[in-house]
Amino acid sequence: MASNESHYTLPRAEFDKPVKIAIVVAPYYKDIADQLVKGATAEVEAAGGWHEIIEVPGALEVPSAIGIAERLSNFDGYVALGCVIRGETTHYDTVCNDSSRALTLLGLQGLCIGNGILTVENYEQAAVRADSEGQNKGGGAAAAALHLIALARKYGGQREGVGFKPAAGEYQVAGDGKGPVA
Repeated sequence: MASNESHYTLPRAEFDKPVKIAIVVAPYYKDIADQLVKGATAEVEAAGGWHEIIEVPGALEVPSAIGIAERLSNFDGYVALGCVIRGETTHYDTVCNDSSRALTLLGLQGLCIGNGILTVENYEQAAVRADSEGQNKGGGAAAAALHLIALARKYGGQREGVGFKPAAGEYQVAGDGKGPVA
């Protein structure tokens, strides 16, 4: 059983300047979500950071909310929280795969995201993983986001927008009258 295993945990990330974190949570299973948020907020505060909690209807909306917040705000990183419990249909697979894939794609575009969306077989598994005094997956997701922010600050300043920015002269706007790029 996973709860009996011992895992290495990186030391808490440290910052010269406080971090701003958006904790985006789908409180479909409210008591599970509350434990995840409790663990995440404790970790952010222990690192000297500031956080805002954003609630969305379900796990599929978490990546969209993060994308919106990134475009319209100035957070340093994000913590994605929620819980998906297997049911009788394949909807579970869609929600798990698509929410995870969307978060990964946002991360590959440069966002610092800790994924704490639990994907479990039953409520009991979720409760064990969410417990802020136990496995504390909310705190672990926050720690992951904080480590990514520390890494981003180490290797470069914040950039505008999301994604890769082409070098000057590497692209041409259609219809500017200069003809094809050589």
